[in-house]
Amino acid sequence: MSCILSIDTSTNVCSVAVSHDGCCVFDKEEHSGPNHAEKLGTFVDEALSFIDDNNLHLDAVAVSGGPGSYTGLRIGVSMAKGICYGRNTKLLAIPTLELLSVPVLLHHEEIEENALIVPMIDARRMEVYAQVFDRSLKTIRPIHADIVDENTYQEYLDKGPVYFFGNGAEKCMKVINHPNAHLITGIEALAKNMLPLAEKRIAEKKFEDVAYYVPFYLKDFVAKEAKPLL
Repeated sequence: MSCILSIDTSTNVCSVAVSHDGCCVFDKEEHSGPNHAEKLGTFVDEALSFIDDNNLHLDAVAVSGGPGSYTGLRIGVSMAKGICYGRNTKLLAIPTLELLSVPVLLHHEEIEENALIVPMIDARRMEVYAQVFDRSLKTIRPIHADIVDENTYQEYLDKGPVYFFGNGAEKCMKVINHPNAHLITGIEALAKNMLPLAEKRIAEKKFEDVAYYVPFYLKDFVAKEAKPLL
């Protein structure tokens, strides 16, 4: 197992974690944001001190790679790159929508085997950035910028249960009127949940180029009007 320092600044929450031998051994979170520029440096200093004080070898830095807040992602990735240069270690990019799915898959046993999960990041008005996965975290539909109405996810809802979560989900449930639509509340993108995704990327040697990596900004998308089903 590896020692990984994880950083998430993709939403209003600022969080930093350290994992070692498959366990989270350090975790700091600030939920009153967005105040990443103020809190992240302090959290990272504490995390690096923890690593040094416990004679751990830092194997990689994992950072949330978006989509998410433009400013938040830029701050988080810049910090992660600085650590990688300073400590001569590897960089891992964790897609934010996959990260949101981790606590749902690990802690919600009530979800049916045939269910789909849809993590959502709030954009504005009725816009969200969403992806559709099955329970093995296989992509059923890639990331889209959705303007949500009652028909947006109907092709999936007509086939079975679909669980929506993330900071864009609650507003969408007001218009998604389908018996197969379920809301899971309280799901946030947090650094401590990066562990299984980061370990998988290390095993697959999916490292990023520290010099050229850029996160997946919301501004890269143009939301398209939802078309009614015929």
